Amino acid sequence: MRQVNENEPYLAMRTVMMPSDTNPHGTIFAGVILSRMAMAGIIGARHAVGRAGWPKSLLVARGMRQVEFFLASQVGDVVSYWTRLLQVGRTSITVNIRAETEREGDSILLAEAEATYVAVEGEEEPRRPVPIRG
Repeated sequence: MRQVNENEPYLAMRTVMMPSDTNPHGTIFAGVILSRMAMAGIIGARHAVGRAGWPKSLLVARGMRQVEFFLASQVGDVVSYWTRLLQVGRTSITVNIRAETEREGDSILLAEAEATYVAVEGEEEPRRPVPIRG
């Protein structure tokens, strides 16, 4: 079984901010950034599970915390969503998610959060948590 390097960031997603993503102030809605952070988080969590060689399980969102917005995103920004493994529990995995853009050659932190995902099995509710490492 391969070890996961929890300090190694993973580029989970990259998107361009479009005029349809703006609020009345002309900047990007925080909800747009937040929803893309949630998508990037699950991509990063799945990547960490696969990189570690653990069995593939269905991962579902448990929660997101410590969401902080630092700077507004603008139309035309290319936003990169980086994830980093923070913790692996018995049935869950927690990742850090950072939304960043580049302006005039500088990397700018737009937002950051932690998200926890739980490995589950079954199609019907309630789904049952299963060990993430198999």
